[in-house]
Amino acid sequence: MEFTFVSGDLALDLAGTVQHRRDDRRDLLTDPGGLARWSVAAGLLTDPPEMSAGDLAAAVALREAIYRSATAVLNGAPPAAADRDLINLRAAAAPPVPRLTAGGAVHRDGDAAAVLAAAARAAVDLLAAASAPGDDADGTGRGVLKQCQADPCTRLYLDTSRRRTRRWCDMRQCGNRAKAAAFRARHAPGHDA
Repeated sequence: MEFTFVSGDLALDLAGTVQHRRDDRRDLLTDPGGLARWSVAAGLLTDPPEMSAGDLAAAVALREAIYRSATAVLNGAPPAAADRDLINLRAAAAPPVPRLTAGGAVHRDGDAAAVLAAAARAAVDLLAAASAPGDDADGTGRGVLKQCQADPCTRLYLDTSRRRTRRWCDMRQCGNRAKAAAFRARHAPGHDA
């Protein structure tokens, strides 16, 4: 199981742990250990903590609330009240705690609630900025919320390209596939140039 972090935002990377939501859905968080590994891979914790089935269920519920909320905002609607309430509830917990080790490194400690708090806080910031009027409304250069245009990808991402014209969540995965398919279509027998 390989996690990818190409969305440009922690909340969107959590939402991206489901691939191909429309067809051939693939969930990367299928057990508590997967959530623990994602927490480390995302840079939230230094060591994988013990996670329970309840922790996994809470993470999946938050992930889906984030995805539905971001999709609603993309379509010009506010997040549903239940999703907003869940995100706010999870954001109220304490996030992971960084501590400086004797060797000068940062060690990040926390449990499932801390991991979900970090993702929920990122979602609050993301959704507030994406809901504001105008392009890149928060003025931070954060980017514009978009959905990957490659089929069958359903990943959401922040377009931080200079002109905000990025079409794919990741050039190496979706961009190359889309460009290769377009090339094959252009060079197929019977295609008029």
